[in-house]
Amino acid sequence: MNAYEPDTPAGVPAQLPAADAVSSDVPATSPVGRLAATVERLRREVRAAQAEAEGRALIELAKGILVERLGCGPAQAARQLAELTEQAQTTPLEFAVEVINQAARDRVAEVTEAFLSVAADRSGPVAESAAVRLRAAESGVLAAHDTQAMADSLLEHALRPLGAVAVAIWSAGSDGSLTLAGSAGFPPGEAVRWHYVPPDVATVARRGLTEPDGQWLPSLAGSGLPTIGRREYADGARIAVPAGAGGRIHGVLEIAWPKPEEPLPRPVVRQVEALAELCAHSLESFVPPPGTGPEPGLLPDAVELMDLADGLHDPALVLVPHLDATGQLVDFRIQHVNSRFLDPAGRPRAVVGGALLLEAYPMAAGDSGLFQRVERVYATGEPFRARRMRLTALVDQVPLSAVADISISRHGSSVLLIWRIEDETARLASLLQHAQRLGRIGGFEENLLTGEITWNGQLFSLYGRPPTSPPVALQDLPAHAHPDDAVILGRFLRTLLHHRRPASAAFRLLRPDGVTRHIRVVAEPVLDTGGQLFVVRGAYQDISAQHWTEVALAATRDQLAHTEQQAVERNRLTLQLQHAIMPPAQAPLRVPGLQVAVRYRPAETEHLVGGDWYDAVVLPSGLVLLCVGDVAGHGIEAATSMVVLRNALRGLAVTGAGPAQLLSWLNIVAHHLTGAVTATAVCGLYDGDRRTLRWARAGHLPPVLLREADATALPPVKGLLLGAVPEARYEETEVQLAAGDTLLMYTDGLIERRDSSVEESLSHLLETARAAPSALDQRLDRLLTYSRSDTDDDTCIVGIRVA
Repeated sequence: MNAYEPDTPAGVPAQLPAADAVSSDVPATSPVGRLAATVERLRREVRAAQAEAEGRALIELAKGILVERLGCGPAQAARQLAELTEQAQTTPLEFAVEVINQAARDRVAEVTEAFLSVAADRSGPVAESAAVRLRAAESGVLAAHDTQAMADSLLEHALRPLGAVAVAIWSAGSDGSLTLAGSAGFPPGEAVRWHYVPPDVATVARRGLTEPDGQWLPSLAGSGLPTIGRREYADGARIAVPAGAGGRIHGVLEIAWPKPEEPLPRPVVRQVEALAELCAHSLESFVPPPGTGPEPGLLPDAVELMDLADGLHDPALVLVPHLDATGQLVDFRIQHVNSRFLDPAGRPRAVVGGALLLEAYPMAAGDSGLFQRVERVYATGEPFRARRMRLTALVDQVPLSAVADISISRHGSSVLLIWRIEDETARLASLLQHAQRLGRIGGFEENLLTGEITWNGQLFSLYGRPPTSPPVALQDLPAHAHPDDAVILGRFLRTLLHHRRPASAAFRLLRPDGVTRHIRVVAEPVLDTGGQLFVVRGAYQDISAQHWTEVALAATRDQLAHTEQQAVERNRLTLQLQHAIMPPAQAPLRVPGLQVAVRYRPAETEHLVGGDWYDAVVLPSGLVLLCVGDVAGHGIEAATSMVVLRNALRGLAVTGAGPAQLLSWLNIVAHHLTGAVTATAVCGLYDGDRRTLRWARAGHLPPVLLREADATALPPVKGLLLGAVPEARYEETEVQLAAGDTLLMYTDGLIERRDSSVEESLSHLLETARAAPSALDQRLDRLLTYSRSDTDDDTCIVGIRVA
């Protein structure tokens, strides 16, 4: 993209872009060529007239400025402008823009000066084209009767010279939503799909609204952001600039390029920002229209029909009715064309989409009667199908006498037109060639009476021989094969030539280039009327990839069987280790004035052996150590890490330190001495004389207190999970217990569910605990029985009952 490419001066008819040109494949003397050329000529004249009118508007504005500054009449101002233009040796339009910039001193003039300073070493017309372009765009925006016309003006005057192909103007709602106020260069169906973007939906325009300097994407391909026209310009660059005026953002200006681009030069970015500011003034008074698209009366069923057309393998058009001022049907608008569509005049799909059917294809109303068929289907709703119907004006790069199968059907307020071009022979031949190439298949025919042998090109390639070399006869096949395959090929030739039955064989072909290929040959005999063999037909297929795949699969099966055996043995040892340290059933702990019970339920599947652990032991000080924990992960690593942490906590507890200090030391052990494992734990020290429990936690679920008929979770205290950081401090708190109180410590395997939050699962645990029997062992058994966990994880529960 050349950001400094000059525009065609307003008032001079612009050359038709290559995308709009009539294809040279269509004869100019044919009806299609003449009609297409007429339509394009009329469009070109309309664009030239519009450009000339806009240029006159800028010149008249410059005359008005001279009248005010010089205090003269309009005629004298016109003469003065002509003289100054001649002295400056420039065009009247460029000099008029210079007068306007000097008088206005606005944002457009500021951007133009910045551009001129950067392009000072360039030629005058190239640099001054930026000023003409911006003023022409400003004039078009101010003269536009709606935001759609404003988008057309921006694209035509200011953005196409920058290499852009499409523009979208978004209006920002007070709730954060985006409404498509106007667009140009995109297919008409895109305006319907993107007419409204809800709040908080991440799009390119949304990024442009939230980023202070807008959003620049060199290519949409790697961004992952949805946006208007992504299917048409999937690899193109995008820029989204906030449109603001008076300190308030009213919307976003989004511009699309057809291919990836380098970052825009700063002067060009300043031009884009100036255009966004022009849009902001128009967006101040923008009110979203009641319709959903540029075509009045377009219903959502048309959008669904567009998606249906995109999934078809045949060329398809989506047509919507076009009514005149009195409500009468006069034509159909081509609302959408799918990717299979090819225009007979060589025009791109973006040009055909949005045009009227009779405007794009005038001959549809001729002898073919296609327009009348579409009109009848729309009126009656009765579908129309025809075989071998002539498509004089709708078939690309085929003779005008070509025929096709036609299907016309109405869907709601829209019409779907599908055709399938009849060229079955060529299509099947092409499919056969592709199948032979992809399947690496080569065909042959050998006449045994004349000795003539015919090979196709693929077979020469399989043999590694040039197409000019003589083919190899079947009788000579063993000479080109591996010696170990001589018996297989002898049986193949005997079955085929002697017994005159179809035969096949797999052998190793030794090619002249030294490469050995695994080949399968299949052949059948052809007999004459007397039952004598005279022709053999068949095919060779390169099955080397299949052969080596089978070899690799056999080796993989052996390795997989060995790996599975190792995994079974590993899981068995891990489970034995876990059960040796923490058996599922453990004798109750005998403590005066306190009843302690524990439950451990291993994972339901052996390969999920985890690192859940618990402990309940009387310390030399008379205090009771109560703890549960959960090491992250499964398998032998988790089980061995669990052993380390459990034994370390027992040893540390002998020091008489409190729960918070014990967890702080245990965090050091987890981070430095166990390969940086992570785990959660809750640790408590029960004082039987005072009936108090001091406890702390490291990222674990808080204990549950059951008092009389109520069950509540203890207020959590702060504490990071073990092993996350080298050093961590933990809070501890004290709970006063009373006779009859029950306290539960547990791991997340008791409550964790994939479809529920932790809060919801904890609420269900409290409800189950309230309804549980009063006996401690029965209560723990009920909690395990009615657990709703679905993660197949280990589960530990420690319960204490104060006597």
